[in-house]
Amino acid sequence: MSRRTLSRTLAVALALAAATAVAGPVPAGADPIPKAPGHRLVDGYTGAPAAARPLPGTPPPQHPFLAPNGRSGMHADGWGSATYPWSGPLGDRPRADSEQMAALGGECATVTFDRAGRIVTVCGTFTGFLVKLLDPHSLATLAEYKLPQRPSTVEAITRLDFSRIFKDTSGGAYSYLDDQDRLVLADSRQHIVRLAHRQKPDGGWEFTVTDDWDLTGQVPHDCVTWTNLHPTGTCDPVTSVMPDWRGRIWWVTRQGRIGTVDPDTGTIRSVRLAGEEIQNSFSVAADGVSIVSDHALYEFTAAADGTPEAVWRQTYDRGTGTKPGSVNQGSGTTPDIFGDGGRYVAITDNADDRMHVLVYRRGADVPADRRLVCEIPVFGPGASTTDNSLISWGDSLVVENNYGYENITSLTFGRSIAGGVTRIDVRPDGSGCDTVWESAERSPSVVPKLSAGNGLVYLYTKDPNALGIDAWYLTAVDFRTGRTRWKQLVGTGIGYDNNWAPITLGPDGTDYVGVFNGLAAVRDAG
Repeated sequence: MSRRTLSRTLAVALALAAATAVAGPVPAGADPIPKAPGHRLVDGYTGAPAAARPLPGTPPPQHPFLAPNGRSGMHADGWGSATYPWSGPLGDRPRADSEQMAALGGECATVTFDRAGRIVTVCGTFTGFLVKLLDPHSLATLAEYKLPQRPSTVEAITRLDFSRIFKDTSGGAYSYLDDQDRLVLADSRQHIVRLAHRQKPDGGWEFTVTDDWDLTGQVPHDCVTWTNLHPTGTCDPVTSVMPDWRGRIWWVTRQGRIGTVDPDTGTIRSVRLAGEEIQNSFSVAADGVSIVSDHALYEFTAAADGTPEAVWRQTYDRGTGTKPGSVNQGSGTTPDIFGDGGRYVAITDNADDRMHVLVYRRGADVPADRRLVCEIPVFGPGASTTDNSLISWGDSLVVENNYGYENITSLTFGRSIAGGVTRIDVRPDGSGCDTVWESAERSPSVVPKLSAGNGLVYLYTKDPNALGIDAWYLTAVDFRTGRTRWKQLVGTGIGYDNNWAPITLGPDGTDYVGVFNGLAAVRDAG
């Protein structure tokens, strides 16, 4: 079956699934995600358990308006470090579990944890996005809240072309848990909503909307006008939201709008980057907000009335087109704020031959010719890109290569990517950067994570297979040396393709991976 035929077949199946779906609650304790044939013909586990070796250094500061570090969102904290203070699995007789959220689709991307350790997540299905409250051990659904369907999903169903869905970061994919265990997101109506969850008198759970801010006065929202069964009109989806250190809620849109909401007064302010697109999330420190467009990296602060103001702007090499493995022509990374006091910010570029890791000084008074600290090329010529954020710890960065991955049809029939993972350190005197190690692991599209509690980098990998088996592994790499310590099979087939979702380390030591058909979990036997 050709890739085009497979894509068409899946599109038809998805359309039929959406057309016949019946609205209603999803039963608690759904079935595990089915494995594709061949899972008994591949290794279930390789390597050996690692000893926990906590990393020295100071973690990112705790953001006053986010849930505790490691519990608040896709990138783990306000600085976007992708690091967790606790240990993940060490590979001691690990086991993999999963919960199927939908027969087709159902991927749970952002995973957060409330004070009691329950999972609060947003899962994308082909009939709409669902906010879910899950038991962290059984993965059973305790409560859910249905979000409005995204226009890209409607268009995919009507046109039998679902490729747009996989590159749409709007509708709630980027959300965060605040300091009061409320989930904050922007839905497809161009509203920012704040959801609380609570236990009902009968012992069950429910979500309630505590706040709703309408952005349509400043953001085009004519997304669902229909002509000959196809949506038309103009809309500018909100891609991400985050609070600053004063409690304002910042938001960005695909077409370059940047705004704030004052949660006390409801006042909304915004500006627009003309001719620039924003597909990634952003990071916040006490002294500013780091945002990257497909043209430049920015540092923003807010005026007294909340209007975003650019402190500095730094262009980068955006290349001449979108690479396979990139959402758009530009950086694929959420900026990482890192280093002593948050003095640095890092992204990747989109240079044609070899992508570069770029590190900049954040200070407002840094001269323009001193802003760039280093520009380090990574991975092979003509096969180098990433659409996932960097890991940052101390003065170190870890980057993975996503070149060749586009959607769930990219790596079927035993295929994989060239891959590669690299660690880069900023020199102690800030005079430049050096490559510390390079790994050949193939991590096609996951947001990788680091446990500062045990010193392991967690990847989600897929190697080529001559028998055509598509086997996905949680893979642990030593942060200090780049050596692969162990691999645990999570599942086989399209249902276990993570399709840009992150790894998330739970407070109990479980690694969660959002996958195409739901959520997978890997935990040590103990």
